[in-house]
Amino acid sequence: MTKLIARAALGVLILLVILYIAMLVAANTSITQRTIQTEVTINATASKVWQVLTDFEAYPQWNPFIRQIDGAIQPGQQLIIELNLSGRTMTFNPTVLFMQPERELRWLGRFSIPGIFDGEHSLNIEPLGANRVRFIQSETFRGILVPFSGAILNDTEQSFQEMNQALREHAEQTR
Repeated sequence: MTKLIARAALGVLILLVILYIAMLVAANTSITQRTIQTEVTINATASKVWQVLTDFEAYPQWNPFIRQIDGAIQPGQQLIIELNLSGRTMTFNPTVLFMQPERELRWLGRFSIPGIFDGEHSLNIEPLGANRVRFIQSETFRGILVPFSGAILNDTEQSFQEMNQALREHAEQTR
């Protein structure tokens, strides 16, 4: 009886491993991946835009999408981010992947197990002149839930655009 239970448990374990590997493979195909990218031109220096982006305490005053960020923006550190997505509040804990002052901040958020619904979010500042930048906000979503997340991803794109406009207004007004 014990051998039978052990074989059944081993069989279930092997099946779970196979399913997990299949899920990871599926999570890296075009059907399970979507990138959202929005941008805005801001009449301010890269330094000023970076200052606004990294002043997390001021987010509730100007940012309609990312309402709050707590944590250090250093690679490997975990953040606590509260979003307003179409009137719904969502909190998640991404890990900072990369940070270059006045240029880029990038993090990776996951929904439970890797490969289910992962999002790599990037905030980029590209200088266009002495007092003008292009701000690009993008996120690449990967995972087996991506094909079923159209409405949420559309809301996310709209929220990116709203944040970009609010960032432009705030950075241009607080020179």
